[in-house]
Amino acid sequence: MTIQDARAGKTIFMRNIGCDTQVDVTSVDANGVPAEWVAAPNANDNPAVLFLHGGAYILGSIESNRELAARISKSTRSRVLNIEYRLAPENPFLAAVEDATDAYRWVLDQGIDPAQIAIAGASAGGGLTVAALASFRDSGNPMPACAVCISPWVDLECIGETMTSKAGVDPMTQRDGLVGIANICLTGLPPTLVLVSTWETLLSDSTRLVEKAESAGVDVTLEQWDEMIHVWPISAPVLPEGQQVIDRIGEFVRQHQNVATAAD
Repeated sequence: MTIQDARAGKTIFMRNIGCDTQVDVTSVDANGVPAEWVAAPNANDNPAVLFLHGGAYILGSIESNRELAARISKSTRSRVLNIEYRLAPENPFLAAVEDATDAYRWVLDQGIDPAQIAIAGASAGGGLTVAALASFRDSGNPMPACAVCISPWVDLECIGETMTSKAGVDPMTQRDGLVGIANICLTGLPPTLVLVSTWETLLSDSTRLVEKAESAGVDVTLEQWDEMIHVWPISAPVLPEGQQVIDRIGEFVRQHQNVATAAD
C-alpha cells in the first residue's frame, strides 16, 4: 500500500463513521497554513480551539477530522481552527510544529485573546500539541488558556512499556509502522487535560507525559477511560463513550477559558 492509498483509506474510514453534526465551515489561510474555521450553531465568535489531527504525522487531513472538530466546537461552544499541517515523509516532523505555531500566531492576529484560546490534538496531534506549546513559549508567544491531549503519541521511539503489554488489545496503534517529543521541556505550559484508554499501546506515553509535566510544575490532569480504543472520540457517532469524552473536553475548555478571563 502506498502512502497515498493509506491517506485515501483514512478519509474513507472517517466518512464511513458518519458526520451528523451541523456546522458552518469557512476555509482560511492561516499564515500560509491551509485551514478552516468549524463552527457549531452554539459557538461564540471569540473563543477558539486550535485543533491538530492525528495520523502518525503521515496521514489525516482537515476533511477526515472535520466531524471531530465539529463535535469539539459544539462541546466547547468555540470556533475550531482545523489545520492542514504538512505531513511526513514529504516534510520532516518539525514542519508540523512550524505550521501549528504559524496557525496559532494567525489566531492571535485575528484579535482573539489568548485567554480565550485552547489547543487540542489527538494521537500524533496530541504529541504535536505538546511540541507546539513549547514552540509558542520559546518564540515568545503568549500561552493559550489550556490544552487537551487525546491519546497522545509523544514517544516517537515507541519504548513505553504498554507498547508491548497492550499490543494484544489495542487494534488502532502498534509499534510496527510508528517510527523527541518526550525530551521537550514542559515548564510554563498551560493547564492540560490528558485523556487515554486503559487498553491503549500509548497508555505509557500519557502516564510518562503527565509525570514529566507534574515535575515541571504544570497543572495537568490525567483521565484514564476503561477499555476504549485509541482516539475513541472519533467514534462518537456510534460510541456513547466517544461523545461522553467530547463533553468532558468541552467542560474542561470552558472552565479554563472562563478562569483565564476572570483573572484579567
